[in-house]
Parts: sequence; C-alpha cells; structure tokens
Amino acid sequence: MEEVIQDTEKKGCSGCTSRCGKLNVYDWLDDLPDSINSTDIVEIQFKNTRKGYYRNSNELRIEKGDVVAVEASPGHDIGTVTLTGELVLLQMKKHNIALETYEFKRVYRKAKAVDIEKWDEARELEHETMLESRRIAERLNLNMKIGDVEYQGDRTKAIFYYIADERVDFRQLIKVLAETFRVRIEMRQIGARQEAGRIGGIGPCGRELCCSTWMTNFVSVTTNAARYQEISLNPQKLAGQCGKLKCCLNYELDAYVDAQQDFPKTNIVLETVDGSYFHFKTDIFSRTMWYSTSKDIPAGIVMVSVDRVKEIIRLNRKGKKVDKISDATPQLMVAEPSYENVIGQDSLTRFDEQKKKRRRPNKRRNSGGGNGEAKAKQNSKPEVKSKKENSGNKPNKSKRRYRPNNKRKEGGDAQKK
Repeated sequence: MEEVIQDTEKKGCSGCTSRCGKLNVYDWLDDLPDSINSTDIVEIQFKNTRKGYYRNSNELRIEKGDVVAVEASPGHDIGTVTLTGELVLLQMKKHNIALETYEFKRVYRKAKAVDIEKWDEARELEHETMLESRRIAERLNLNMKIGDVEYQGDRTKAIFYYIADERVDFRQLIKVLAETFRVRIEMRQIGARQEAGRIGGIGPCGRELCCSTWMTNFVSVTTNAARYQEISLNPQKLAGQCGKLKCCLNYELDAYVDAQQDFPKTNIVLETVDGSYFHFKTDIFSRTMWYSTSKDIPAGIVMVSVDRVKEIIRLNRKGKKVDKISDATPQLMVAEPSYENVIGQDSLTRFDEQKKKRRRPNKRRNSGGGNGEAKAKQNSKPEVKSKKENSGNKPNKSKRRYRPNNKRKEGGDAQKK
C-alpha cells in the first residue's frame, strides 16, 4: 500500500497543476526528540493552495508527506500532511487563527489504496468538468469565468472557483451544475491575482510568477510605489499577467522610502543669478538630483547633490540667490559606449566589412589551348612604354590601322558631290 501511495504522489506532483510545493514549510524542529508528539494538530494541504488544520484524535503516527483521509462535510476528503509538531501552532499564530475558537476536524486514517484510486478518478474529471461548466455559464449569459474545479476526495462534492467583476446571481447555475454532474456544488469567488497564481506563467524577469511559487498573502499595490521608486508610469510595463499592478513593486519600496526621507520636495524651484532651475529627476541611492533650466523640456541639465540643494533652498528663503547652482559640469555628458576587442575574440564589426568579390575562374582559360591563350592576350591590358623604348622596335601596326586616310575621305566627298 505504501508503494501505491508513493507512486500516486509522484504522478500527482509531475502532472497536476496543484502547485504541490508552493506552500511547503521547512520543519527545522524535525530532528529534535519528541517534536512530532508535542501537539496532536497537523497541517494538511489539498489541491492548489487550500490548507486546513486537523486534530489527530486517533493518535496515528503521521509524518510529513503522508496521504490521509480527513473529515469533510459531507463525507471525507483526501489530503497530504505538510507540517507536524510545534511549527503547526506557530503557523496558526502567523495566520491569526485562535487555538481556542477554531473548530478542528478529525483525521480519520491514512489513505488506503481504494481511497487513492477514487481520488485519482475524481481528479481526472476536473478539467472536463471545468470546460462543461463554462459552456453552461455562457448559455445562461452570466458575466463570470470559471477558472478551476476541485473535487472532494470521495467525489461527493465539487468546488468551483470563479472570477467576476460584478456580483453574479448563480442560483440557476448551481441547479444546472448539480443536475449535470450529480454532486454537491460549492461556488468560491477569487481575485485576478489568485487566478494567475493557480494558472502560473513566466514573468518579465524570466522566472516563474511569484504568486504561483511562494506568495500567499496579496498586499494591495498602488501607483505611489512606482512614484517613490522613480519608475515611469507606463501601464503596460507596470501591469502583470493578472492585469493588476505587479506585486514586486512593493519589494523594495521600504528601502526607497527610508532613503529619501531627508530629500527636499521636487516642486521647489531653485533660484540663481543665471536663472531658475526646475527638478528633472532624482537618483535616490547616489543622493543626487538633476535640474533643468526649462520646466517643460530637458535643457541645460545640471547634477546637484542633495546637501547642495537643501543649502540653496535655505538661502532662497532668506532672499538670496546663489552664483552657481553646482560646481559640477553644467551639461549632462553621456559617454559613448566603446566596443573594443578586449578578450581577443573576433571583432564585433566583422560582418559590416564588405567582402571583395572574387571572379569566377574561366573554364576555357584553365583547359588550355590556342583560343584560350589568344583571348587572354586580348583581355590583358597593353603595357604602356616610353617613346625611347618604342623607337628601336618595329612600327606599331595599330597606329597604321587607325591612321586617318585623308585621301580616301576627300575622294569620297568628291564622288558625293
């Protein structure tokens, strides 16, 4: 039976979309003696991110990774034990679950081979059930999207996860679904981020989505997080696959807020003898601010340190104008990139050089023969010699050939007349 359970676990983790390892917690108290028997409460995970806390009232020897049958309403459900011992109480405290008021359900037994087979059959029906439920919701003209279906371990109940922008009256939908699939129906509404976490995908960073790997709590993200970090407010770049603002905008927000606590306000104009300077951009971690002589376009950009900006503002409030806004170079100098062959490899511009065209070899010339030699002589350019060299040689026939014959021309003209 243990071999069957292990094979089923491997099959489920490799082929299902349940994100089996998403909410795994490392049990750092596992090697301590009697750490498992410190409490009879265990944490059990079901499909996707659904977890629950159950009481081991039968005092079974349960370890992390065991597949167990637990109490449900109605019937029983099949889940995997993800945590035991003292860490379960810490997890409940982390999720604000009171130990005194929480209604614990029981752990019946370790799953048998029959339970595993029935559980696998129920999971194989989930995809087709989801597609058919979408067709039914479309026929009923309901503005909703059913994103996932989860069958209970004993196949007596099905949970339909849906997403909708507005409130949906799905009373008629529940009746049709119950008649079609012959199970008890439960509808659960989820958000766009929860749906993206269930579907999964690759983010613009090249890694798997955070919501589908390790995130469990979704904190609200606003555009102020992008403003604090000096990020362009481009909706296409700030939105994730769920259509909402990316959760990673909050990761470094606290560091940026702490770094610019003593920064002056950006709407303050710096007054100098040469003119007024307006804020252009800020480099938070290098503590520098960039100012422009024009409010609308970047012109005469100057880099100023934060301390220097605060000093100028203090002098301007006293009615004084500074001579120079900064001792740095008044123009924004952009260094041109250099592409040198530093590591001794081929040149980056080797494909830009035009290759010399090679003439095709003449077959007749290579084959040999009198005709080929004669044509080669005709194609070759005559060598230019000086008059002294030509004086001792024979007279040039070409000159005689092309010498104008005035007598013939005169005779011809006379005949024409």
